[in-house]
Amino acid sequence: MTDPAYHDETTVLEPVHEGDAAPVRWTRRLIIFLRLMAVLSMVKGLYHWSRVCGIGIPHGEAFETHSVAWQAATIFFAVIDLVAAVGLWLATTWGAVIWLTAAASMIAVDLFFPQVFGVGAWIDAAEGLLLVAYLVLALKAAQEQPP
Repeated sequence: MTDPAYHDETTVLEPVHEGDAAPVRWTRRLIIFLRLMAVLSMVKGLYHWSRVCGIGIPHGEAFETHSVAWQAATIFFAVIDLVAAVGLWLATTWGAVIWLTAAASMIAVDLFFPQVFGVGAWIDAAEGLLLVAYLVLALKAAQEQPP
């Protein structure tokens, strides 16, 4: 015996494949946005790696002189931002998930542990606006897809 609730047709959101067919307007915008976020994530990841490696930092601010919390957060963002950059450039679902995790983590670290980075509210606001922009573009692109 079958349960009718399990046989309902549901719309599954498929990953964006740029080469499959000509993407429509919102899908194209989403791909451009993901590529821009990939570049931004790459820059952020390389910035964090420069802090770890001591490239371009003032004397006396070496990686080893910071707190363990700062070191852990810096290494976390150095890795996750570069992984997100690859996934975002490829416009994959996992890339967006990693990027959303990195952005939410940065906001959480800044809000709940301001002593770690002490960056400020403008970074959190920018990350929040980028998250909202992604969600709007993703929903618009999903609405364009044929059923």
